[in-house]
This record gives sequence, structure tokens and C-alpha cells, in this order.
Amino acid sequence: MSDERASPVCYGAEADDVYMGYASREEILAALNELLEAERAGARVALANVGDATGPEHAAMMRVVRADEARWCAMLSRQIRRLGGTPSRRCGAFHGKAMAIADPVERLAFLNRGQAWVVRKLADLTRRVRDDALHADLRRMADSHVVNIDSAAAFLDRVRPPEHGK
Repeated sequence: MSDERASPVCYGAEADDVYMGYASREEILAALNELLEAERAGARVALANVGDATGPEHAAMMRVVRADEARWCAMLSRQIRRLGGTPSRRCGAFHGKAMAIADPVERLAFLNRGQAWVVRKLADLTRRVRDDALHADLRRMADSHVVNIDSAAAFLDRVRPPEHGK
């Protein structure tokens, strides 16, 4: 016999996701439904902005954003159902706040801030998601939102007057 000691067996691979620091199914479903409601609100705001657009470039951008928001609503609903949840049918409060802004350019700026909020929420959530398929979908959603944010920011830089004191 040898005097060498053996390490104990590691059962980490068998540990519960929550024990390992990942979000529980309930937390994930709640976050996905919150994002779904926000995306639904964003889609409705973008659709309204198509009709209120200041010109063809603005309208075209709003159609792209609206289609993108609708695509992510579908993905979120699909993932919620796959995880055994029920997709929310509510529209987020963001819609009412955005529609209270009369100027379509300022409404776009508000929508862009909402898109940035979604990106932050996705970053927080993806760190706690172990499910590879869901993780990949959420990363694609975040990347798509960043593209839309950059596009809207460039448009806003072109159409807004320069701020005083810069």
C-alpha cells in the first residue's frame, strides 16, 4: 500500500444549477416575461413611430426596429414555453411612457434608452443562464439590440441640433 492520499470525488457536475450560481427556472421565466413585455412595448412604439416618422430614413429604421422587436417577442415566447412557462400577454409600461412623448425624434431617443436597458438586462441574465440554447438566443438578441442602438444613435446625431455647451 502507498501512503499517498487520494482526493475525494467531486460531484460538482451533478450539482443543482442554483447551487452552482445559475438562475432558477422560476427566475429565468420571470426575467424572460419581463423582457417579453418590454419587447412588445418596443415593437408598438416602433410601429407608431413609422407613422410619425420625420422622413423616409426615420420610417425605414423604425420598420427594422419593429420587425426586430417582433422577432425577439417570438423567440422569448418560444423559450418561455420550452421551459414550461406561460408567455405574458401584457405590454410593458414603457409603451405608455414613450407614447407620451409627442416629438417622434425624442420618442426615438427614449426608445433607444429602452433598448440599452434591454441590453443591460440581457447581460445580467446571460451570466446566470446555463441552458446553451437559451444563452445563444439571448446573446443574439443583445447583439441585435446593439446594432439598432448604434443605428438610432447615428440617426439622432444627424437630425438633432448640437447641444449647447459641448
